[in-house]
Amino acid sequence: MSIDWTHFTPWSALAGGVLIGLAATLLVLCNGRILGISGIVGGLLRPGNDRGWRIAFLLGLFSAPFVYAALAPADRVAAPVIDAGWGTLALAGLLVGYGTRLGSGCTSGHGVCGLSRRSPRSLAATLAFIGAGVAVVFVVRHVPG
Repeated sequence: MSIDWTHFTPWSALAGGVLIGLAATLLVLCNGRILGISGIVGGLLRPGNDRGWRIAFLLGLFSAPFVYAALAPADRVAAPVIDAGWGTLALAGLLVGYGTRLGSGCTSGHGVCGLSRRSPRSLAATLAFIGAGVAVVFVVRHVPG
């Protein structure tokens, strides 16, 4: 996967960050829940009566790119390019899922919400996520030759 730097603007990144922060704030104020995608998805796998808001949140999350593509000017919509096969993607997904269970949360829960609450555990988890990502990219891009 590569970033199309010709279409990147700091303003769109700032707007996205503000929207994520607003969503996290509204979820904690209105539902008393922390915005962590692994926790939201994991809650769907457990029996309970709080499925409605979880499904609504995920529908919004998955529909947002389509809404953006429909509303944005055509030259602002770049098609994603993923330079990996299905096996690699499946393995990566399983490893990320295992890591979120091992770390008691994901980057959205720890990195966005946990850090804003000054959680030491979230700081450690976020540093581990970022460090592991840097290490994997370095190994994949530079070690094999």
